Amino acid sequence: MDWGTDLWDQNDVIDKHTQSGLDLLERYIKFVKERTEIEQNYAKQLRNLTKKYSKRGGKDEQECKFSNHASFQEILNELGDYAGQREVVAENMTANICDKLTKYLQDLKQERKTYLSDVKKAQQNLESSFKHLESIKKRFAKEWAEADKATQQAEKTEHDSNATKVEVDKAKAHALARTRVAEECRNNYAAELQKYNKEQNYFYYTEIPQIYNKLQVMDERRIQQLAEGYCLFSHIEKDVLPIISKCLEGIAAAGTKIDHKKDSKLLIEQHKSGFDRPTDVEFEDYSQGIKPSNSESTLHPLKGRKHKIFKKHKITHGEKHTSPPAEDFSHLPPEQRKKKLQAKIDDITKELTKEQDSGEALEKMRGVYEQNPQMGDPSSLEPQITQTSQNIGRLRGELAKYETWLSEAVGGEDASHNTTNNNSQSGIIATRNSSSNVYAEFDDEFDDIESPVGQCTALYTFAGNSEGTISITEGELLSVMEEDKGDGWMRVLRASGQEGYIPTSYVKLTP
Repeated sequence: MDWGTDLWDQNDVIDKHTQSGLDLLERYIKFVKERTEIEQNYAKQLRNLTKKYSKRGGKDEQECKFSNHASFQEILNELGDYAGQREVVAENMTANICDKLTKYLQDLKQERKTYLSDVKKAQQNLESSFKHLESIKKRFAKEWAEADKATQQAEKTEHDSNATKVEVDKAKAHALARTRVAEECRNNYAAELQKYNKEQNYFYYTEIPQIYNKLQVMDERRIQQLAEGYCLFSHIEKDVLPIISKCLEGIAAAGTKIDHKKDSKLLIEQHKSGFDRPTDVEFEDYSQGIKPSNSESTLHPLKGRKHKIFKKHKITHGEKHTSPPAEDFSHLPPEQRKKKLQAKIDDITKELTKEQDSGEALEKMRGVYEQNPQMGDPSSLEPQITQTSQNIGRLRGELAKYETWLSEAVGGEDASHNTTNNNSQSGIIATRNSSSNVYAEFDDEFDDIESPVGQCTALYTFAGNSEGTISITEGELLSVMEEDKGDGWMRVLRASGQEGYIPTSYVKLTP
């Protein structure tokens, strides 16, 4: 069914219908634009949210080693990817729906305007032809009336006995002339009528139907484009669903990755000091008149002495008071020392592997150059090969050195523990019997006075039962002699002159 056949006389209906279709297309474009704004704002808010809760290095990086912290960071990363897909939806809807349909809408408006203008011109032409026909018809009617009147006058004159022959002939001639003019007007009217009917037939059966059919095709194309726009609204969303599903799966996977036992083990490995638990306090028999062997008063001459693993380097003239850490990390507690040595070994191993791979690549390149001199000069690679070989030799030496220190740290740990326990009493007795020798030893070790690097206040009471540590009480003001080296311990000096290591978390630095 065609508009030109069935709606040939419904110009106003077609006008309103096509305009309504364009209005609907424009409304849909605005609707999609507002949808894209919602998507963009949603993505922006999601990105701000992930940024707000993301970790940013330092202490946060240490926490991310725990699976429950790392999983939350993965969730934030997946949510960032999810936000990216919302932005993709907005971009695709803008490009494939809004921009495309907006351009198409402008073309439709111009096309519709052209067709309606053609209809108006055709109507005006037909109306002009009809007016011309009416004027010719009126002239024919007027001339025919005049001819009829002249004929009647000629007959009247002919029958008038008083009229002369000249008067009769003149009346007849006038009537004949009028009749001829009327006949000519009649012929013109008939011809013009035939012409108008032909134009009217063309207007109603050809010209207007063709224009209305073009408007129908235009409107049906608009409907098809709008239908595609409706489908794209869904398809664009569906296209990102696989990636969104992966994001959601990643969020769920982050939860399943959490290992509470592993996190507890990691905490222990990071913060255990390696010290032995304090031994039982021995019974001090005052009835025998023997001074307490391990009382604080007896230990006063030894204040400031540390276990050999914390041995302080002697300060020479011109050096700063704070000595750099020993290369073998012997200044650290046993467990911390092992971790530092192992980390150093891992770093050297990675660097060594990299240098070895580079050496192999250079050797292969030299072989290619030797077989194909046009590709390059083999001798040009010699400096690089020599340097790589030297680097490999140096790294192997360092690796062997640190592996030896690690072996000593692991193998000597039990022996050092036993030595510590076995000498807990003998050392004190030796101090009592040969105090002069002990004092000489400590005078040699601490013959230079070390300046504090800061002040701190004890937040909690610490018993300090392990060797190398000291006890502190809550609220006590302490001097910081050596800052925390990353193992959670710092060396402090009490007002009483007692010096040793305490947990860093037990004190607050004083500005």
